[in-house]
Amino acid sequence: MDAREIEALFTQPDGSYRFARWGRPIVPVVFGVEDETLSVVKGAIEAVVALAGHRMAETDPELGTNFMLFFFRDWAELLEVPGLDGLVPDLEPLVARLGAKGANQYRLFRFEEGGAIRACFVFLRMDEALSRLPAEVLALGQVVQSVLLWSNRAFREQSPLVRAEGGSVILRPEIAGLIRAGYDPVMPAAAAVASHALRLAARVGAVE
Repeated sequence: MDAREIEALFTQPDGSYRFARWGRPIVPVVFGVEDETLSVVKGAIEAVVALAGHRMAETDPELGTNFMLFFFRDWAELLEVPGLDGLVPDLEPLVARLGAKGANQYRLFRFEEGGAIRACFVFLRMDEALSRLPAEVLALGQVVQSVLLWSNRAFREQSPLVRAEGGSVILRPEIAGLIRAGYDPVMPAAAAVASHALRLAARVGAVE
């Protein structure tokens, strides 16, 4: 993956380049799933965090939890979650907009003063399309898209996952390498200039 391809993955719809990784340990909580699925989701989080060389924790001293994943059948259910309107700005109009679009997923990030990811909220409306996906595929895909601030067009044409020999689903090697490079301690936690993609490309080459 060259610098041009990497740059495209972090170029936002307005044409600006924006990269961010988590700046604090990740403290996840999952709502709306059975215990069996819960273990799959948490396993995916642990695997991606380990890949990145980042950290998890039992609690965030400021937020309590900072990575929330919600699984539900109807967007209106979010309006019944106690305290969510205090965490998600303009929750009611957001729910109305997503419901009108027929959206089945939405991610909301909050950021530290320096630009690193502070918190992430993942909302998954389990429609027919998402319900057909194996739990491990859905979980891994969502965690990968939450570990960095990708462009919302990054994976529209090609999934970050690939089916390996034997039938298991894994991260595409180039995406795994990019995540590792993005979390390299020598790299900044956030960047807003496209030349950052050149540094990422160099780090990916160094790791490989």
